[in-house]
Amino acid sequence: MMNYTERLTVLMQDVVSRVAALSFIDMSEVLVFARAGRSRAEGAFATCHCLTLPASEPGYYFWRDRSTHALTRRSEWFVTRSPSVTVGPRDIKYMISFALPRFCDQSLDRSRKERFYRGAEPWMAKLDTVVHELYHIDPDLAGIRRIEKEDGTYSANCHGQQFFEQVAEMVHAYLATKPAPEMYEFLRHDFAALNARHGGIVGTSFRTFPSFPQRYIERAAEQPACESDGVGVKVEALRAPQQPTRYSEDDLHVREFCKDTSRRLIRKGQFRAA
Repeated sequence: MMNYTERLTVLMQDVVSRVAALSFIDMSEVLVFARAGRSRAEGAFATCHCLTLPASEPGYYFWRDRSTHALTRRSEWFVTRSPSVTVGPRDIKYMISFALPRFCDQSLDRSRKERFYRGAEPWMAKLDTVVHELYHIDPDLAGIRRIEKEDGTYSANCHGQQFFEQVAEMVHAYLATKPAPEMYEFLRHDFAALNARHGGIVGTSFRTFPSFPQRYIERAAEQPACESDGVGVKVEALRAPQQPTRYSEDDLHVREFCKDTSRRLIRKGQFRAA
């Protein structure tokens, strides 16, 4: 079977070694994994997940009476944290997930990036998506990259017109270095063709599938009183996180992805994708 996330990781390693704007990325600190995504359904083809964000400022949830708008109850104070993901001795700082088989079946037709690749083959959409997700990694490793506007301020939209243009420029720059065709050859084929050729498509995922490491809330160490607290305001205890907050290579496994479903094959750390 073909390990799709492994092939994507190798391609990304080649891209960052050839594109100057992405050369700061250390792929040993990036974990590539697969999520379920049907080709016929709407949704993202891939997503960049940051694990370097600091804990949030303390906050709490609250509820008000619909008629009087008076506060009736609130949660305990909490902070939001990023989970810890380690593979061997390395701390993972970013994760990039690909929706299978949706990613494999995308094309340029009627997409926002079509105009940057006039006359190109449909598979270029997938190479664009790969570079797109790498470009989301911030050079300071401080979160998702912020796009600077012409006036020096930062855009609130991380997918502005300038972002798509810069990604396309990097795709063309990468191809201009004449990388070995076998680096990206697998992108030329859709899911059905790859499945027939290799007898199955597998990818790294998490044992908590379909869940994966995400930000979680944790009870704050200090629980100050609130000015809005009054008679009859109930303070609700926070529930413990339902998902793990620490992950290692032992939480990774290989999963086979089919047209409409997937199944777990094996769970061993050495089958990781980064």
